[in-house]
Amino acid sequence: MSHGFATRILDVTTGGSETVYDLTGECVAFLAEVAQGRGGLLNVFTPHATTGVALIETGAGSDHDLLTALHHLLPADERWQHRHGSRGHGRDHVLPAIVAPHATLPVIDGELVLGTWQSVCLVDTNKDNPDRQVRLSFLG
Repeated sequence: MSHGFATRILDVTTGGSETVYDLTGECVAFLAEVAQGRGGLLNVFTPHATTGVALIETGAGSDHDLLTALHHLLPADERWQHRHGSRGHGRDHVLPAIVAPHATLPVIDGELVLGTWQSVCLVDTNKDNPDRQVRLSFLG
């Protein structure tokens, strides 16, 4: 059995509003190219101090509910010590402690293994920086 490592950087534009951006299609396409039917692990990592990676249902309101929950946990107000950027931006720097900036997912026979309603998403609450990167890495 051949083992290997492959990686790709995705450039993602999240826009000027808080976003839950679905990366599942990009993950599946990447694995179709590099996994070649092998099992292994897909790591999804965002190298930013204000973004996270979540497994969540999209399209039925859960993505909006996640942003609402983050507003309750991390209000965009003046309580934060980190104060550059737009009002309440310090909360964006706390986000990765709650929504980790990475996820490691199983790959079986070259296919990403997710639950029925799970999607791989970039969570970005930082309205000041719409240009993001996500690194996909396959080890198998």
